Amino acid sequence: MKFIHAADIHLDSPLRGLSRYEGAPADEIRGATRRAFVNMIDLAIEEDVDFLLIAGDLYDGDWKDHSTGLFFVRQMGRLREAEVPVFIIHGNHDAASRMTKHLRLPGNVHVFDSKCPETKLNERLGLAIHGQSFATPAVTEDLSCHYPDPVADVLNIGMLHTAVDGREGHDKYAPCSIAGLLNRDYDYWALGHVHQREQLSEDPRICFPGNLQGRHIRESGEKGALVVTADGSKNTSVEFRCFDVFRWEQCNVDLSGQENWHGALAVAEDALSSCIERANGTPLAVRFIARGLTTMHEKLIARRAQWTDDLRALANDIGNDQAWVEKAIIATSIPGGPTAAIAEGPLAVLEEVIQILAQEPDSLPGLAESVEALRSKLPSGLRHTSELEELLQLENRTALASDVRALVLDRLRGEEGQ
Repeated sequence: MKFIHAADIHLDSPLRGLSRYEGAPADEIRGATRRAFVNMIDLAIEEDVDFLLIAGDLYDGDWKDHSTGLFFVRQMGRLREAEVPVFIIHGNHDAASRMTKHLRLPGNVHVFDSKCPETKLNERLGLAIHGQSFATPAVTEDLSCHYPDPVADVLNIGMLHTAVDGREGHDKYAPCSIAGLLNRDYDYWALGHVHQREQLSEDPRICFPGNLQGRHIRESGEKGALVVTADGSKNTSVEFRCFDVFRWEQCNVDLSGQENWHGALAVAEDALSSCIERANGTPLAVRFIARGLTTMHEKLIARRAQWTDDLRALANDIGNDQAWVEKAIIATSIPGGPTAAIAEGPLAVLEEVIQILAQEPDSLPGLAESVEALRSKLPSGLRHTSELEELLQLENRTALASDVRALVLDRLRGEEGQ
């Protein structure tokens, strides 16, 4: 028996963090979740799987119009023609109370009830699937403890949208424990809600497949679903398959020991080449993160825009339209510590003032007010950018002191470093 376990498809959810930038790969961004979904349906038909499981958040919320639902129905029709049944539970994003629009689904699709757990028995396959959809977006009770007992002599699968034992970065919806899931005595648990692929148990397997298509930099790396095979003894094996059509990647650039701009870019080129090679032809949105102890630190901070532009030119040069720079973060440090470069003189006094700003964030009381004043003068579409929101967070304001130091010292020293 072979089936696909997918979750967190968020159909027609936009990819965030690129579209507002000039030169962003708009064609790759537009419709990415749909194309990833089609890739999965193609594989289901090609490999003649026995059924498909979607463990919550098929949609990203109520549809803007019926085109989202019509697209899904068309894809389910393809599976109906291939005689592939589909089993769906809804999660927090597509809970029953959030969805106001409806379309008639093909007969091969079953959506589990949100009022109580239910079991779908398929005697031909020797299969029992247990599940329950979310009735509301914020389900705070453990749904799994009410799931029915396993059916004898068949493969028992539990479907649940949950943050098992709590997962960092995810709301604690339908909370449960690994021990509680094991106590149900099912043969496989098909989970959803956590967007990072993870296996919580091997016997029986308890798996998160991750989401089908990454939508922003926090959903980086390969994305897809699990192809699960069960033998006659109810043992399961799992194989991850990529379905994403656009990928987000963090590219770490170690500038330790680098002393000039050309050398730093050469290191960045090597790091980017590795990212492109790993992507194996999938278009990339790359976030560069420069780290390490380097005398280039002050120059990088002071010429941040030039560094970013050079990285984008580098991506255009070696990426062959496959890579695009989403952002460039500078997290380098000065060798020997922040005060090692200045021992005495006027710059040492400036150094002391900057260190006080870093150590006493309350000495920056006017910054938040200044940012708010700036916000009020901006066009409405620019008033809530991520950059402005970061400035309003105290820990980020404190970190700015390091950037201030590098910027001021670079300008005062001039091109010759004097």
